[in-house]
Amino acid sequence: MTVNTDCFGVFLRYALPVSPSGAATRSRQDRSADSRTLILDAAVACLVELGYAGASTLAIQAKAGVSRGRLLHHFPSRDDLLVAAAQHLSSTHLRQIEDRVAGALAGEPEGPRRVDRCIELLWATFQEPPFWAAMELWTAARTNRSLAQSLRPAERQLREAIRKVGDRIWGPAVCAHPRYGELRELLFTSMRGAALPYAFRTRPPVTDPHVALWQGMARGILFGEVASQR
Repeated sequence: MTVNTDCFGVFLRYALPVSPSGAATRSRQDRSADSRTLILDAAVACLVELGYAGASTLAIQAKAGVSRGRLLHHFPSRDDLLVAAAQHLSSTHLRQIEDRVAGALAGEPEGPRRVDRCIELLWATFQEPPFWAAMELWTAARTNRSLAQSLRPAERQLREAIRKVGDRIWGPAVCAHPRYGELRELLFTSMRGAALPYAFRTRPPVTDPHVALWQGMARGILFGEVASQR
């Protein structure tokens, strides 16, 4: 039996209900977005749990529960997938951090106590999945040129996003200080370095002696205080 595909297409066009708003197209877009999110979430989980070497496309596909074709449709390259996964988690996580820190600082007036609390809350973020996912990628990029090329622009975008969130967390009074930019960079790089040993260290991060050092440094820069005056 031969089917006239032209006539069949016309029949479908006029016989089947189609929403004026393009509901069918929207539904496909939603499904595509959902599968992309599943893949990105699975990639992050594999990156954190298995490391860069273990976060293969097969492992990610199995965790996401999607077909091979679906994964490759969204991400033809493994490294592009892992970079996108880190960006996905970080962008989502940054919003959560901002909301969480804003809630923890609610009612806390500008001043040294608020600065101390900000430092404690910021330090806690260096123990969470986005940081370790980023560490896996940064370490792998040292000897993987293609990964490094993919990671550089993503890293610049992420750093800018982190700066903007940090500015909102610190508040206008601290941000207006002439040495705020210097303090922000010192804290970021120092916290990143201090967090690395916790890949194998069992001591609770909240007890890390660097916390008091960072607080004293911030008080000195912003308010002219010395650590012994705490």
